[in-house]
Amino acid sequence: QAQLVESGGGSVQAGGSLRLSCAASGYSFYSYSVRCMAWFRQAPGKEREGVAGIDSAGGTLYADSVKGRFTISRDNAKNTLYLQMNSLKPEDTAIYYCARAYGSNCILSPPSAEYWGQGTQVTVSS
Repeated sequence: QAQLVESGGGSVQAGGSLRLSCAASGYSFYSYSVRCMAWFRQAPGKEREGVAGIDSAGGTLYADSVKGRFTISRDNAKNTLYLQMNSLKPEDTAIYYCARAYGSNCILSPPSAEYWGQGTQVTVSS
């Protein structure tokens, strides 16, 4: 069955960078290449929120809070999703989740995600 596995999280000081990866494998009703893939995050005591999404044609969508700092990309041949995070801020601290959407277009809302990874912790200190 379908599986998403995140990696690349860690601890960094404000202003630093991290790159997250999400490897997708297994069967799903819709193939990886025709789905929107997205990153969400959840900080302690807060609801899960959308960070960035990329559709099947490579179009991207970002939350206002990360525009200009984060870049989402995908390598369909490798079934891998990436999130390059630069100029990190303490408020970026959260568990970051990779998600596969129900459809090909991106909507940065948790209900749009059909399948989730287990998450990877990102901690940004001042």
